Amino acid sequence: MGHSQAEKAASRERVLRIAARKVRAEGVTRPGISELMKEAGLTHGGFYKHFSSRDDLVAQAVTEALAEGTAKMEQAARKNEQEPRTGLIDAYLGKRHRDTPASGCALVTLGAAAGRGDKGFKEAYEEQVRTYLDLIAGLGGDSEEARAEAMLTLSALVGATLMSRAVADPDFSDELLTNVAEQLKRHEAPAPVA
Repeated sequence: MGHSQAEKAASRERVLRIAARKVRAEGVTRPGISELMKEAGLTHGGFYKHFSSRDDLVAQAVTEALAEGTAKMEQAARKNEQEPRTGLIDAYLGKRHRDTPASGCALVTLGAAAGRGDKGFKEAYEEQVRTYLDLIAGLGGDSEEARAEAMLTLSALVGATLMSRAVADPDFSDELLTNVAEQLKRHEAPAPVA
């Protein structure tokens, strides 16, 4: 008995969501086909009904993982209506974001892999960086100064999160997040253009 097209599409989306979560948490080299299919409740043999290869799945998972971050960044900025940049900083440099990479920003996990990746991987990563820069710059207006400030902010957010996840000492990890957040908040963003 065959599966309907809707069931097939739902299964494919489930595998892709799981793969995107694993890519955010573990990078691009880790997700194995058997593991993904088992977690999705499917057989290993069914994989090729949905994807042409593991590389095909990983490429799509990377794109999905990167794109999912846009809505989260926008939501974080809306948490503090008076100071959206502060809301974004607090959410991004929070312990919750640090401790849950599977649901966190893929820029942190995928930066090094994108640097070594093929042109398509680099383009997907660049597109997301540009999207975040536009979002952050938009919080301070649409000017060259706002764009430069957005570059500084995004670099600090990604770098501090990466380092806070990579160090062994939990107190030092907390200190990295707290101090970078405080410095970014003290560093005034350009005022929005009226």
